[in-house]
Amino acid sequence: MLQLPHQPVRVAAVPPQRSPAREDQAGPWHSEAVCRRDEAGLFFAPSKEPTAARLAREEAAKRVCARCPVMVECREHALLQPEPYGVWGGLTAAERRVVLARRRRREVELRKAVAADGRIAAAG
Repeated sequence: MLQLPHQPVRVAAVPPQRSPAREDQAGPWHSEAVCRRDEAGLFFAPSKEPTAARLAREEAAKRVCARCPVMVECREHALLQPEPYGVWGGLTAAERRVVLARRRRREVELRKAVAADGRIAAAG
């Protein structure tokens, strides 16, 4: 069953003990998160959630993320942890896996390019 945005939620989407502090503000970044207010139930799947309900919930969560002032910090937190579940920074767990795979590929390509440049410079 979907949690409606106007219903209060008891759980926070961002666990305070694992969240890095923002460098540009006095408090931790998650204190500014929109999901901390009343929509945290949108961000994590209940057990045995039907696919249609999951997709609808994830889209609703992404709409909340889209208006969040700390979406980028949240996304980076989820990518660096890495958070295996839920919607973080506007991305689902599957979408975060894709981002991480692309980042790894780019790092490998960059290392290869640097190594090739080093060989060319040494030969010249």
